[in-house]
Amino acid sequence: MSASDTLVIAGRTFSSRLIVGTGKYSSPAMMVRAHDASGADMITVAVRRVNISDRTKESLLDHIDASRYFLLPNTAGCYTADEAIRTARLGREAGLSNWVKLEVIGDERTLFPDNEALIEATRVLVREGFVVLPYTTDDPVVCRKLEEAGAAAVMPLGAPIGSGLGIQNTNNLRIIREFARVPLIIDAGVGTASDAALAMEIGADGVLMNTAIAGAQDPVAMAEAMNLAVRAGRLAYLAGRIPRKMYATASSPIEGLVGR
Repeated sequence: MSASDTLVIAGRTFSSRLIVGTGKYSSPAMMVRAHDASGADMITVAVRRVNISDRTKESLLDHIDASRYFLLPNTAGCYTADEAIRTARLGREAGLSNWVKLEVIGDERTLFPDNEALIEATRVLVREGFVVLPYTTDDPVVCRKLEEAGAAAVMPLGAPIGSGLGIQNTNNLRIIREFARVPLIIDAGVGTASDAALAMEIGADGVLMNTAIAGAQDPVAMAEAMNLAVRAGRLAYLAGRIPRKMYATASSPIEGLVGR
């Protein structure tokens, strides 16, 4: 894998294809160590869950080196398009970024997105100059509509948020990869390193995760494992795997062997 193989979203280049979150860590110090081990250079933060109004008080942002990491505000916890749009605006007004990981949740139990509201919010925010990265289901038609609405990337789930189930529908993700003309980021559902590697082997441009690292027994070790898995999966994708065959094929040719 060459040094030029980088993730590019909306003209911005990232050296790592792993994007990590900030929630569920046992302490800010543990979060900092895990971020360092992950090798990530983009970190997502929930606008509604950080103190951005009174900077005299402690904030999650105090533990993130903004000179080292690119902050990606997200609209986690929003259940309507209007709510998500207002939250994105709040993040921008607070000086976080004009980028947004757009979440519009449609169901409280499964945390599946409301794709109709998501497309609506994407259109509005793109018109307002936001770089929109929407979290959606693994539906190729919805991903196409989000791209048409101006999304800078599409971010389909691999499995429900925080479930750790791993990628459930590789075929849909391969279809999305085939037709998407913007980066494809697998968002949600990763449980361990093999899930991240599979996402990259399918052809994803990147993987976003939080719980898989923060909820691990050793978050720092898991962060390093995810770092390696994303790199390995990407390299395997670029290398091109051998075709699957029903029967065995000898690794060594038999022509020219002694006695034949």
